[in-house]
Amino acid sequence: MNAGPDGFAELLERARVAGAALGELLELFRAHLTRKAEALLAGRIPTRADAADAVQQTFLEAHAAFPRFAGHSEGEFAGWLDAILQNNVAGLIRDHTQVKKRAVGRERSIDSPPTAAPAAPLPGPLTSPSQRAMRAEDVERLVRALAALPDDQREAVRLRHLEGWPLTAIAERLDRTLAATAGLIKRGMQALRGALRKDDADKEEPGG
Repeated sequence: MNAGPDGFAELLERARVAGAALGELLELFRAHLTRKAEALLAGRIPTRADAADAVQQTFLEAHAAFPRFAGHSEGEFAGWLDAILQNNVAGLIRDHTQVKKRAVGRERSIDSPPTAAPAAPLPGPLTSPSQRAMRAEDVERLVRALAALPDDQREAVRLRHLEGWPLTAIAERLDRTLAATAGLIKRGMQALRGALRKDDADKEEPGG
């Protein structure tokens, strides 16, 4: 975050007018968000890659919800991103805990009679805040990146990060285990991150 007040204000205005500068604006906060995600995840999820995934999830949702951001200062924007990040980190920890508990449950079932698992809660209507806030101009590059994913990854990412479905409901919808569903989401987010970075690099090239 070293653009300075004037530089930040200019980027924010450009992002609001055309949306093209939003990626550049978000990149100013990548290092800050990565450090924060690593601190929040420390000792709770073993892989460092999850911090990068949490940041990319935050960027994904920020692209979708940006038209709702009403602040003007760098501090307001940072606080808005921090709130999205904290929610995503909480989701990663919750998903990790669900997968771990399910694995422990399978181990215990060897020595105990099987019992019927409670049905996963039905997902709510497909009208999450992120989806309602989506604007074609702001998420055009995101839509292209999503469309390029394999069908199962695209559906898993869409349900988790645009619709807000719980991991258990997605696993039931896709007829997969929790671990397999979490893997789909993780690989999908990694592919999205790579596609968006490539898109940013292409735009920086002359004539791009």
